[in-house]
Amino acid sequence: MKIKILSSGPLSTLQDGGRKGYLSSGIPVNGVMDYNSMAIANILVGNKLDEGVIETTFLGITAKFDCDTVIALTGADCLAKINGNSVETYMALSVKSGDILTMGAAVSGMRSYIAVAGGFNIKKEMDSISTDIRSQIGGINGKKLSNNDEIPLVRSVRLIEGAVKKLPKQNDYKNQVEVRVVLGPQDEMFTKKGICDFLSNEYIVSAKSDRMGVRLDGKEIESVNGVDIISDGIAFGSIQIPSSGTPIIMMADRQTTGGYAKIATVISVDLPVVSQLRPNSKIKFVKVSERKAVRLLKEREKQLKNYIKKLNG
Repeated sequence: MKIKILSSGPLSTLQDGGRKGYLSSGIPVNGVMDYNSMAIANILVGNKLDEGVIETTFLGITAKFDCDTVIALTGADCLAKINGNSVETYMALSVKSGDILTMGAAVSGMRSYIAVAGGFNIKKEMDSISTDIRSQIGGINGKKLSNNDEIPLVRSVRLIEGAVKKLPKQNDYKNQVEVRVVLGPQDEMFTKKGICDFLSNEYIVSAKSDRMGVRLDGKEIESVNGVDIISDGIAFGSIQIPSSGTPIIMMADRQTTGGYAKIATVISVDLPVVSQLRPNSKIKFVKVSERKAVRLLKEREKQLKNYIKKLNG
């Protein structure tokens, strides 16, 4: 039981909820860029929320299945087809042995997710199958997916006849967004003007952005006396201000520590928005409290639980 990759796209990798608990050993978390899309795809096929998925970047994959199974596609809409027939995203899809899934370029957004019922039969490294290309661990030999790669599946399964499992689409991605942040942990290293500029100006997503960080072009942030600090931990969503003065939002493949001051942190529920931004998109930061950030995260968790209840009837 396996999926054979016929066309891999520019950057497609196996990812899950991440390699957690190893930061103190210098091991990055990795994992998906867009947690919400991964979770919903897995809910649709009956997996646990952080089960491994295929994450594609801008251009999707073409793949052949050698067994009956159920899949779900979420995130950016890549105009997917099965055997040449268009299929919906955010819906459980029945796939039969010999079927071919074809995905094109994303209509909007950057990243698409493919979940398969039962998940992938991939050996975990440090409790995760997530691909870390720099360290060459996880996934298929620690590398991005290539043509002719074969991904083994845990089991074959069929969609119950007549069953319709479908959830609200969440892929109406925009190229101009507001992203909520909590200031800190080193916001005191920036002048009042620097903080004001950070929160009042629009920034442009650079083409140099990747899974490690979303680099932004725009107004330089003024510091009190430089931005160098003793290296400390970097969270998903930390916004570093390097010596250039322009922000970098640290993402899934971020390093474990860094020596530049962090002016703010993107709240968890807005990280999926950032992960789907294309180059030249516009972003404006909005300050919120820690209490609101936690409340919004709990609301997202409640929504995902409600999706599970809805599908399980």
